[in-house]
Amino acid sequence: MTSLTPSRAGLARALSKMGYCSRSAAFRSIREGKVSVNGTIQRDPERPVSWQRDRIEVEGRVVAAPAKVYLMLNKPRGVVTTASDEKGRKTVYAGLDANLPWVGPVGRLDKASEGLLLLTNDSEWAARVLAPETHLSKTYHVQIATVADQPLLKTLIRGVASSDGGVLRAKAARLLRSGSKNSWLEIVLDEGKNRQIRRMLDACGVEVLRLMRVAIGPLTLGELAKGDWRFLTKEEKRGLDSAMTR
Repeated sequence: MTSLTPSRAGLARALSKMGYCSRSAAFRSIREGKVSVNGTIQRDPERPVSWQRDRIEVEGRVVAAPAKVYLMLNKPRGVVTTASDEKGRKTVYAGLDANLPWVGPVGRLDKASEGLLLLTNDSEWAARVLAPETHLSKTYHVQIATVADQPLLKTLIRGVASSDGGVLRAKAARLLRSGSKNSWLEIVLDEGKNRQIRRMLDACGVEVLRLMRVAIGPLTLGELAKGDWRFLTKEEKRGLDSAMTR
């Protein structure tokens, strides 16, 4: 197997790392003969290239790595975290500025979930945010269709068995408030497995009514309105970076 330097990668991955498009979109463009390297059409998405030295073009236009951008979005419920949807559902890209460079979501929130979602064209940074070894906490507020008690909270922290033979557990769980028929919990994860909170609560026989991510590490959703987005400040980006290096 060829060993690639940090400035070299397979062609599809290089287009993604340059912030041009998603890796899957790059695969399609390459297979369709829309991408050339140093003047020659390439149809192999794994063809090694250097995005610093090779001239990469898509449909005749030179691809240059844009400046890195880091965004936060308050994802509404009912919106899917994808660039396009075969069912025609509204995606998180619908409200973004058309003048932005291509950005990809850092992880996902499922259709029924809402709240803080990061987007960036810095694929290496996104991978670090998602890497389990960084232990970057993600905080959620969850409304459940029952009145929570201490045994439920302890079970979430102790962990429940998952269908793949592993264990799903929360880093922390506490009661925020309760009504006569439902409760709001704060659940903190430092993993990020697919639909983890819903799967944990389902294993406990508890229905989730709403699920909202309110923080990633030190970054909080704050007063950002539903469906709105903004750039991270330098201080916010620095705070996330610091939280990942502790």
